[in-house]
Amino acid sequence: MIDKTTIIEDGASIADDVNIGPFCFIGKDAVIASGVTIASNVIIKGKTTVEENVKIFSFATIGHKESTIRIGKNTHVREFAQIGAQESEENNSIDISNDNFIMAYVQIMSGVKIANNCVLTNAVRLYENVTCQERVIIGGLSTVEANNHIGTGVMIGGASFVNHDVPPFCLVEGNRSSIKGLNIIGLRRRLNNSDDIEDIKAAYKKLINHGIDKKLAETVEQESANNYVKLFAGFIKESNL
Repeated sequence: MIDKTTIIEDGASIADDVNIGPFCFIGKDAVIASGVTIASNVIIKGKTTVEENVKIFSFATIGHKESTIRIGKNTHVREFAQIGAQESEENNSIDISNDNFIMAYVQIMSGVKIANNCVLTNAVRLYENVTCQERVIIGGLSTVEANNHIGTGVMIGGASFVNHDVPPFCLVEGNRSSIKGLNIIGLRRRLNNSDDIEDIKAAYKKLINHGIDKKLAETVEQESANNYVKLFAGFIKESNL
């Protein structure tokens, strides 16, 4: 069902079972897949693809005339979120994968990539070219500065200002933020093998506790038999820390 007050430009591709509320605008290059629900006063512009079963809530703004954006399956975009609404001279693409929760007043700039199962709580801001690996949780009112990379399983505390890469499985907070330890609760929820967690703890102590050591990280990546440790050490080796 599409409300009669909604404006849909010629060329937009909208599946038959999509629900669109009143006073929305859907641009000519938009592709809206089956099962999508769009509430009232939503604006979608540019080459925006909204995949199956996405829910977009009232007053969200997605894209501009030059943008290329993907919103992955089962993602929720809450009220007043802005995704790629600002034009960029360099990179106008944004890729948001599946099963993400983007809460109210979140602002996502151009070039951002977000993997599966991430949570961006209220009023989070991701600047240009930020990358979030899967299962990242970012607390409300936090900002991640441009060109930084957030590893898998990271939790960022509320009202933090992050101006550096964050290795996988870590907990960071503060303005300016610093690494406070491992996200142990997240690891216990994710990993069934306690030995994996102990190996990650040992790698953290070796590579971060006494200051970042990239050469040692390269050695650990090469020598460790644990894939999670390899991921952790490899990220540190390539990071801006």
